[in-house]
Amino acid sequence: MQIDTIGETGSTNADLAARLLAGETLAEGYWLVADRQTAGRGRQGRQWLDTPGNFMGSTVVTLRADDPPAMQLSMVAALALLETVMQRLADPSRVRLKWPNDVLLDGAKFSGILLERVKDHAVIGIGVNLVAAPPVEGRETRALSALGPAPQRDAFARDLAAAFASEVARWRSHSGDDLRTRWLAAAHPLGTPLSVHDERGLAVSGQFAGLADDGALILRLDDGSQRVIHAGDVTEEKA
Repeated sequence: MQIDTIGETGSTNADLAARLLAGETLAEGYWLVADRQTAGRGRQGRQWLDTPGNFMGSTVVTLRADDPPAMQLSMVAALALLETVMQRLADPSRVRLKWPNDVLLDGAKFSGILLERVKDHAVIGIGVNLVAAPPVEGRETRALSALGPAPQRDAFARDLAAAFASEVARWRSHSGDDLRTRWLAAAHPLGTPLSVHDERGLAVSGQFAGLADDGALILRLDDGSQRVIHAGDVTEEKA
């Protein structure tokens, strides 16, 4: 495991992508962590705002021919982050997962996970509000410091890197059913009413019916049919 830190950059994901495209070999277990990001990105091109003391870092997974579906790495990253955060909470029930890769604190957004494919690699970027919670349009945000002393960034980085390495090894050695079962145990229950805006911006409502083999969302519609959604924004509706 190797963690390099830099004072400021545009985006740690973009930095690792550029290095891979230039032919550099980045071993699994390598992380690039920034004190500041000036062009951090979230899903669907959204800006990810930073604050000094928060965690902003990226790592790489080399995709092998016999690996499970790469899309499942979204669940891998979320489970690693969940494990790292739960170690720091007196009440672990205050943190849970929301599809596709949100980890929520008391129902509020306090982290972001971004996966990008670069040749035969997946670059995974993670941002976590340790100290402060920059605003996100249309979303309630929170920081871990709201529940007690803010975690020290470098210690958090080491624990997250170790948890991620463990989850990647488990992803490769266990079945997809194991990954889905563990993700579902920490997420919104089956049958939860959801509204989803897909990658085209179209809204569809239904009930959460589980995950497909690749980690896609299965939504049960009012007519009893099911729709598989691979990307989108999810909102839980009041029953």
